[in-house]
Amino acid sequence: MGEKSEQKKQFIIETARRIFMEKGYKDVTMKDIVEACDISRGGLYLYFNSTDELFRAVMNAEEAETDDVFSSELKEDATAVDVLMIFLKEQKKEIMRRKDDLSVATYEYYFARQTMEEDNPLKGRFEEAVKALTQLIEVGIANGEFYDVDAAAAANNIMFVLEGLRICAHTMGVTESAVDDELLTLVSGLVAE
Repeated sequence: MGEKSEQKKQFIIETARRIFMEKGYKDVTMKDIVEACDISRGGLYLYFNSTDELFRAVMNAEEAETDDVFSSELKEDATAVDVLMIFLKEQKKEIMRRKDDLSVATYEYYFARQTMEEDNPLKGRFEEAVKALTQLIEVGIANGEFYDVDAAAAANNIMFVLEGLRICAHTMGVTESAVDDELLTLVSGLVAE
């Protein structure tokens, strides 16, 4: 794919991201994307065959962006506690950002599919986060920064709490102080004094 073609594809993904944030997943049509991008239907289908395929591209772009933000905040000499705190800070930003976020669309996407296929990116991201947190906690335990806990269980707990907070932010509303309290509880059970 040439540079101009790649730029067009990225433009479509960015435009679709905005539409998915505004309308959710289930209410977006290829016609919506065509109109927002001001391209022909055939022009869109050169890049994406369905809203499903396009939404997956949007999720992949979102994940890469999140990884870049996280990596840019890490210092070379960061401790396990530093890394955990940066991770939790980024998660808090996502939880509190109710508008410019794909959470509702993402949940709609998976509810609409009514299947837990093996290549489920949401499940994959969750499992990758658990794996990375497990390794981080193991390093923190070895360095004496964290209590000697079951690293995998602690990582799972962190991710379940974060996912619960994310859902609550969209369904019931959650205050910043409530998020801070939950994150403080997670950290205090893990970080050795």
